[in-house]
Amino acid sequence: MKYLAPETKSSFMFPNFLPQTAVNLTESTSINLLQSLEQIAVATTLSQQEIATTYVRAGSGNTPILLLHGFDSSVLEFRHLLPFLAKNQEVWAVDLLGFGFTQRVAGLKFSAMDIKTHLYSFWQNLINQPVILVGASMGGAAAIDFTLTYPDIVEKLVLIDSAGLTGSSPVGKFLFPPFDYLATEFLRNPKVRQSISKAAYQDKSFASEDARLCAALHLEMPDWSQALVAFTKSGGYKAFRFKQLGNISKPTLILWGDSDNILGIKDAPRFRRAIPGSELCWIKNCGHVPHLEQPQVTAEKILNFLVGDSNKN
Repeated sequence: MKYLAPETKSSFMFPNFLPQTAVNLTESTSINLLQSLEQIAVATTLSQQEIATTYVRAGSGNTPILLLHGFDSSVLEFRHLLPFLAKNQEVWAVDLLGFGFTQRVAGLKFSAMDIKTHLYSFWQNLINQPVILVGASMGGAAAIDFTLTYPDIVEKLVLIDSAGLTGSSPVGKFLFPPFDYLATEFLRNPKVRQSISKAAYQDKSFASEDARLCAALHLEMPDWSQALVAFTKSGGYKAFRFKQLGNISKPTLILWGDSDNILGIKDAPRFRRAIPGSELCWIKNCGHVPHLEQPQVTAEKILNFLVGDSNKN
């Protein structure tokens, strides 16, 4: 696997831990986010080896926003949203354990528990103050799990087309021997990923070549397929019970694309009913990824929620 050499890094200002194909990105939001990427060695209780963890930090403000990406994704998922949020707030995005450009240390289960443990260590090392936790799709399930375990760390919770009521990804059943290798190769296929990308958008024009490259860049990182299989074997994120969701005591905003063809739209009102005092805002003319398809509207909803007026605009 080829990575950006130091001289390439100086030419394109990309971190040298990225795959060489990063130079093929063309949209300014993608390039700018990659140029801002950093890595820190995070010590955890999971392994004697520190985990090189990839993240981005931008903007300034009182309470930081922490963004958590979806299944088989990376911080690049927030390339459109982060600039809008960073105009008013300090914003962090991190590649969860087993995903994105964060190191996949051998021997880990890459379970939901491991992800939570690693995320806590990352927070403790770099942020270490209460956050506004924002999770998209599987990142929503991770955000719920983190909030239930560490309620003092989370000031407010935002769920964007969140997983957590229907359990793990349906592709998971194919990620077991003897189908695991074939399944990951299937997910690696550019045509398959483009099909998934198109399904995520209401406006299919967003499924551009740059978007395809963003969604596939992390697949070139070492041990991508092994970590994906391990995460699935661990059970991933199981569906939360209504009783569990009822224990969320933090102000919660649920954002949902009104044309979500990945998770559908039935879970949005179910989350609202299950989480006490939560608010549901529909993002109009939008699919599963409002933060990519309607980033300005999504940012406005989040920023207004922080000041207590999520229905504004």
